[in-house]
Amino acid sequence: MRRCQIALQAIFFALVLSVAASAQTFTTLVNFNSDDGAYPTAALVQGRDGNLYGTTRAGGITSCLPPQGCGTIFKMTPAGTLTTIHEFCPPASCADGDVAGSLVLGTDGNFYGIASGGGANSGGTIFKITPRGTFTTLYGFCAQADCADGLEPRSLTLATDGNFYGVTYLGGISTYGPGTIFKITPRGQFTTLHTFDGTDGYYPTSLIQGSDGNFYGTTYGYDVEGSCFSTDCGTLFKMTPSGTLTTLHIFTYTDGSNPYGALVESARGNFSGTTQYGGTVLFVCRFGCGTIFKVTSAGALTTLHYFTWGDGTTPFAGLIWATDANYYGTNSSGGSGGEGTVYEIGSGRLIPQYSFNGENGEAPYAGLLQATSGIFYGSTFGDGVESYGTVFSEDDGLGPFVALVIPSGNVGKEAQILGQGLTGTTSVTFNGVEAKSFTVISDTYMTAVVPSGATTGPVVVTTPSGTLTSNRNFQLLQ
Repeated sequence: MRRCQIALQAIFFALVLSVAASAQTFTTLVNFNSDDGAYPTAALVQGRDGNLYGTTRAGGITSCLPPQGCGTIFKMTPAGTLTTIHEFCPPASCADGDVAGSLVLGTDGNFYGIASGGGANSGGTIFKITPRGTFTTLYGFCAQADCADGLEPRSLTLATDGNFYGVTYLGGISTYGPGTIFKITPRGQFTTLHTFDGTDGYYPTSLIQGSDGNFYGTTYGYDVEGSCFSTDCGTLFKMTPSGTLTTLHIFTYTDGSNPYGALVESARGNFSGTTQYGGTVLFVCRFGCGTIFKVTSAGALTTLHYFTWGDGTTPFAGLIWATDANYYGTNSSGGSGGEGTVYEIGSGRLIPQYSFNGENGEAPYAGLLQATSGIFYGSTFGDGVESYGTVFSEDDGLGPFVALVIPSGNVGKEAQILGQGLTGTTSVTFNGVEAKSFTVISDTYMTAVVPSGATTGPVVVTTPSGTLTSNRNFQLLQ
């Protein structure tokens, strides 16, 4: 039945997608084979060495359940050469966790991440891994009675204070309570900042830090998988660094339901994201096809787009803010091929970029990464050559840029800068004010001391091949 529905949709949307995608170059870089990983669901992250790092939910050591393995952490060159740097293992053998999520680049050059299962207490873990694969478990959840410290971590983000903040989907007031928000230092000192009790939302799924220093996130909602129909369809919240939480918006199904992916802040200080369900109800998505929304820091929400089958449905991932000042994202199903899409949205108009059909991948659950080359990278959960998922790139012709590990800091402190072609750099400016001191460590990584007189604005690096501008403004802290 589903294939028949896809076929009926394909005739109409094939021409639309071919025109929209004519300027893009799509390349499948990796077809997972289970030995090197299986079923990726988390966005890639760029390291100091210019390589891309990611995780898979399964694959690797085959003595785990499911039989495809406990999951892996991998390194991939921009051209697609993949190296497995860690294989998760059964809890009886080690306490490093399993079902890993997204990685975060720390200020020490190492990567920090979460595993939503496994660990010493079977509640999931927070870990650190070096680019060469040295793995350290920093914290195992459910270490406290009734999992008061949380269960099943779902998100991790690096804050301006150099610490990591995140959420757990469950735990808190009871073992299967509605979740928590936590802070952990790079050395593993753990603090619970907020415990949800249901009145302020159920089951948090994401957390980011805004340019105002506060944290913004989502809760999935008590009635899951689109069945809420106006009763707890999920929330958006704001939290101060000390843990004071304010609910910004409660979804009502018509404006979306069950937000899962992380929010993203635009250059104007607003936050945008997606909901998996709600919005437009069609035969092919009876719980609603999902939405794209914008919300201010005060909680005023605007629905930017209601998904339909043709442009993709059921987004698990959030959006990214790209260097062309447009949002880009993925949908896990729908599109002309029926198996998900990559899309762009700007000025309220959504343009499908690419549609998956199984042979080229299926169900892109993970969000996109725009590497400093300007090229987008992503993954699909399944299919490809051996049905274990893929990694792909999409070149939309956007130029190279530089990225900031932490996009904020004080005068006299070092800013860490990622890029390419940095060797031979002649100047670095912070909103037009030249840095008196900078150090090029490699062709893909450098540091610069924030100069006196600098103000909030872009960082511009002048290299022998041209100037590179940061994809986000550097926020000067007082």
